[in-house]
Amino acid sequence: MLANTNTITRFYSAFARLDAKEMATCYAPKARFDDPAFSLAGREEIGGMWAMLCNATKSKGLDAWRLEFSSVQADSRSGSAHWEAHYRFSATGRLVHNIIEAQFAFDTNNLITRHQDHFGFWRWSRQALGTPGLLLGWTPLLRNKVRATAAGNLKKYLAAKGKA
Repeated sequence: MLANTNTITRFYSAFARLDAKEMATCYAPKARFDDPAFSLAGREEIGGMWAMLCNATKSKGLDAWRLEFSSVQADSRSGSAHWEAHYRFSATGRLVHNIIEAQFAFDTNNLITRHQDHFGFWRWSRQALGTPGLLLGWTPLLRNKVRATAAGNLKKYLAAKGKA
């Protein structure tokens, strides 16, 4: 369905511009998001994650930022896309080229209700974390540590945003 294809295209076009506000408008209020680092519920949490990541890129890594997306397809209920992000991981300053396959579900208003990103965590961790990622990136130990750190960072970001 063209409308859902347009939603995906609008989402990634906004992401390429680091426009987290526009990205958040693509989600339904009770949407879900999952990837190897985050499991989130609701537009506020999901939009907060994108805002946190976009702001980190703008402040510490705009020199390395590039997003490309392709293979966008959708019908009336679901869709998918391939996307690649080139960025500087803010925690380490290391350059990352992440390759992601995304799957989406949509409501009748053409808003994303489910967004799941799949990428090779070990590949990502070797680039983002260096030697620790190389040695431990395949283990649940490192994956759980990254998830806990990401959740803690998002909680702090949302709390600070609420005080602003």
